Amino acid sequence: MMKFATALVLAVCVGLAVGETYSTENDDFDIEALVKNPEEFQKFSGCFLDKNECDAVSGDFKKDIPEAFEQACAKCTDAQKHLFNRFLSALKDKRPQDFEDFKKKYDPEAKYYAALEKAVAKA
Repeated sequence: MMKFATALVLAVCVGLAVGETYSTENDDFDIEALVKNPEEFQKFSGCFLDKNECDAVSGDFKKDIPEAFEQACAKCTDAQKHLFNRFLSALKDKRPQDFEDFKKKYDPEAKYYAALEKAVAKA
């Protein structure tokens, strides 16, 4: 009976880990409004680069960025992949130096970005 209980607990834990995603509370974030507002976009990207304070939303995203880079957004929802893809695209186009700094900060050895970019590209 003890072996069965242990196996059941293990199965439940594995099942939960497989389905784990980042918090979805900001999945409906209006990324288009952000990228169209240069001042707000700078504040948002500045949070990720430790250039300024974070607000609740940017701070929530920031805490997941290191792991999202390392795991190619494996825990990202489809909405988060879309947000990340759009953010990266806008950062590259509108703030190229911040884009380079962002990649260096979260992927200093250039080991993860290509896989991350591919993972979010179709979102």
